[in-house]
Amino acid sequence: MSDTAAKLAELGITLPVPAAPVAAYVPTVEAGGFLYVSGQVSFVDGALVKGKLGADLTVEQGFAAAQGCGLMLLAQAQAALGSLDRIARVVKLGAFVACTPDFTDQPKVANGASELMVAVFGDAGKHSRSAVGVPSLPLGCAVEIDAVFALHPA
Repeated sequence: MSDTAAKLAELGITLPVPAAPVAAYVPTVEAGGFLYVSGQVSFVDGALVKGKLGADLTVEQGFAAAQGCGLMLLAQAQAALGSLDRIARVVKLGAFVACTPDFTDQPKVANGASELMVAVFGDAGKHSRSAVGVPSLPLGCAVEIDAVFALHPA
C-alpha cells in the first residue's frame, strides 16, 4: 500500500469514482512537472449538492460540499497519475462558491477542501488559494474547486 493510500485508509476516506467531463475539456493535464485538475463540482455521498450559500445552504453544508470537491480532485489526480504518491505538493486551489450577494464566508466554505489536503498530505498539503463568490455554477451546484499539484519526477 502506498503512503498516501495508507493515509487515506487511516482517515477512513474512500475516493469516489472520478466524474466524467460534462463539456469540452479534459479532467486533468500534466505539464511541466505539474498536474492541473479541472474544476470539480460538489458531490457528497454520490449526490450533487445544489443551491446557494446564504439562501439554501449553511456554511457547514458548504464546507461538506467543498470537501466533496476535494475528494473528487484527489480521485481525478489518482486516475491521471496512477498513485497520489506522485504529488509532491498541493500548490493552489481555486474555490468558487455559489452564494447570495451578501454572503461573505467563502473562505470558511473553501476550508472543506483545504483542510482535507492538509489532512492527506501534511505540510505538503498547505497551499495558496482563492475563494470567490459567484451567482451560479454549472448544474446548479453549490461549490466548484480546481487544483494545481506539483509532482515528483516520474
